[in-house]
Amino acid sequence: MRYFDSNQNVIQWSSEEIAIPYRSPIDGKWHRYFPDFVITIKDKDNNIKVFIIEVKPENQTKPPKVRTKATKKYVTEVATWGINSSKWQAADEYCKDRKWSFQILTERHLGIK
Repeated sequence: MRYFDSNQNVIQWSSEEIAIPYRSPIDGKWHRYFPDFVITIKDKDNNIKVFIIEVKPENQTKPPKVRTKATKKYVTEVATWGINSSKWQAADEYCKDRKWSFQILTERHLGIK
């Protein structure tokens, strides 16, 4: 967040300010997804661009490996993947409707691992 505050190309940013509706594959009901960041920037050609950014551990950005035994951990991983996938699909559609971009960043993108 300090990066956003100190970068002269970041016009505006907010955290968890937008609610995006999505249907959960777990219960079939509508829920609200609050992405981590919304950032408005000025690019090198002085174009204004808006990004919705989600920060997640890399292991939550891929479907879990199929296992033969349905342990509690595996069931949780499958549910997490299903919910996250639904949220991200809704965010991607939300952004496309507005000509924005949706990105998922992991510890690898942030240089933490």
